[in-house]
Amino acid sequence: MRPRYKTENGQRLIYESYDRLLAGLSVPLEQQNIPTTYGITHIITAGSSENPPLLLLHGTGDNAAMMWVYNMEELSQAFYVIAIDNIGGSGKSEPNDNYSQPFDQAKWLDEILEALRINSVYIAGVSYGAYLAYHYALMRPDRVEKIVCMAGSIAGSQLEVMSKMMKAFLPEALFPSERNARKLLRKLCGPQIAPFEEHPELMQHWIYLLKFFNNASMRHHKITIFPAEDFRVIRHKALFLIGDQDMLSNYPKAIHRLIDYGMIYRIVKDAGHAINHEQPEIIHRAIQQFCLGNNDTQNTM
Repeated sequence: MRPRYKTENGQRLIYESYDRLLAGLSVPLEQQNIPTTYGITHIITAGSSENPPLLLLHGTGDNAAMMWVYNMEELSQAFYVIAIDNIGGSGKSEPNDNYSQPFDQAKWLDEILEALRINSVYIAGVSYGAYLAYHYALMRPDRVEKIVCMAGSIAGSQLEVMSKMMKAFLPEALFPSERNARKLLRKLCGPQIAPFEEHPELMQHWIYLLKFFNNASMRHHKITIFPAEDFRVIRHKALFLIGDQDMLSNYPKAIHRLIDYGMIYRIVKDAGHAINHEQPEIIHRAIQQFCLGNNDTQNTM
């Protein structure tokens, strides 16, 4: 199995930075390690367990601490927040040999929810986490109340997914110097890059991930191309939030697919791919209103 980190020192730096990110939050947190078929899954929980459960799913190259640093406190006031470190990702989950066999994302999430004794759940995901949210909702519609998919659209083909990723991340990700890390961040974000530049630990963590995390260790998280008719079952309980400057999610083919499939979506102004960092207040309000209140379908925010 391919190692997740390029060096042992790189892993140490990432883990230490991860801990500092969490230590900077004022909300009480708990961390747990849940045994699953595919290894130990690390989760962060916040908020009262009496609140509706909200599963938070991060993207390919990041982790729960980095992804939700601006969101845990606010969301935990209304939800019992469960932020998962993807197995095979750059967080603290530890895959085993089964992970390199056919990896069943739905089974993996089933086992996490069963360990927590949760029957049904709300889900919010960013980028790959958006895909994982709708994947699980399609595979387990009875276990999912509603989903909010941020900085992600419906995958139309493997080629489309890969071409957009390569255009966004190359060449900077191939040469992960501090200069290129900042350049890539500016490329991915909209004008609201201050949440990274004004949070030195968050910026440092981003640089560590580009330098030391082996993204190929996430390759077992396959993207399934679902037919259009499958989405009928989740039309009423899925919301897509896409930044107006998100080069990975906001392009004509992706938006037309959302329209053709009858999905609810909103375009968030002055936001790129780091939408929940760039516009956290808008994101918090949208998640709470959609999951716990009315389903406002206004397409621009």
